Amino acid sequence: MSTKHKVRVGISIGDFNGIGPEIIIKTLKEKAMLDFFTPIIFGSGKLFSYQKNVFKINQNYNLINSASQAKGGEINIVNLSKENATIEFGTPTEESTKLAILSLETATEALMKRDVDILVTAPINKDEMIKHGFKYTGHTEYLEAKFQEKALMFMVSEDLKVAVSTHHIPLSEVADAISQEKIIEQVKALNKTLIEDFCIQKPKIAILGLNPHAGDGGSIGKEEIEIITPAIQSLFDEGVLAFGPFPADSFFQPEKYKAYDAILAMYHDQGLTPFKTIAYVDGVNYSANLSYIRTSPDHGVAYDIAGKNMADSTSFEEAIFTGIKIFKNRDEYQNLMKNRLRPKKNFNTNGVDEDLPKENE
Repeated sequence: MSTKHKVRVGISIGDFNGIGPEIIIKTLKEKAMLDFFTPIIFGSGKLFSYQKNVFKINQNYNLINSASQAKGGEINIVNLSKENATIEFGTPTEESTKLAILSLETATEALMKRDVDILVTAPINKDEMIKHGFKYTGHTEYLEAKFQEKALMFMVSEDLKVAVSTHHIPLSEVADAISQEKIIEQVKALNKTLIEDFCIQKPKIAILGLNPHAGDGGSIGKEEIEIITPAIQSLFDEGVLAFGPFPADSFFQPEKYKAYDAILAMYHDQGLTPFKTIAYVDGVNYSANLSYIRTSPDHGVAYDIAGKNMADSTSFEEAIFTGIKIFKNRDEYQNLMKNRLRPKKNFNTNGVDEDLPKENE
């Protein structure tokens, strides 16, 4: 993975009738940004030329046919469409949806070919994409299918990091979707992620209960007693610093959540609601436990403010720099593991270590 070039950041544009292109353009507004990474946008030169004028930002683009042609010091656009785009801010259209799908698919292929180092995805409209043939309920599920790996949805900010055990499924299916084996597997993946991607040597992980008041001793549900607590005990016995289960309703107080390096919530809204409340400006969605690095802002397409020059690009900027940091952390970790000291091999056939003193000495 080690590289001497600036990190190549692949960017999928999301629905261009939402705020995707706006936050991308604003993120790259200052030319000094290009000192830190090489952006490669998978979109349309004409689309971005039009939208930069809408938001009154002076920007030049290097149009290319594939990510492998990207130049450092330039805002590169893999030109997926040479036609003029019909823009209807605030309204998803067949055109904007199909380009969102094509952008994501092409950017993912470039990531898998290592033509880009990380992928940062702008917000999509999942419902519209499914109507037009997209088979997945979100970015995470799509990337799992492409990479043939199991991802962990992980929301991160400087002070708060929250993973969720179940992703985009109905609330009525959550209880059946959790198991002792699954929690153990996910917490081990989370522990590995914190060590390798975030340089936390001995992570402390809090695990939330499923039921109100974490089951209240079994009177409001048995999952904590039968599934979650045994999983935590098993993890702790294996040396993973896992704690809980904690009642979710009172856990997200600063003095509580800041005592842990990460949290595993049992379902989507249990983890994401407090996260987006606390880290609504700088939160980042990271698809952890994959061979490839993908991040995104923690907000949606925001049709209500699209085209009004009101979108805040902070979360998208954080997504880029979080991805870059993870890329460099992984590189450093892998180099450390590759070059770590190994015990001296003993080639003595009698099984006696030749460095030990002889008994008569």
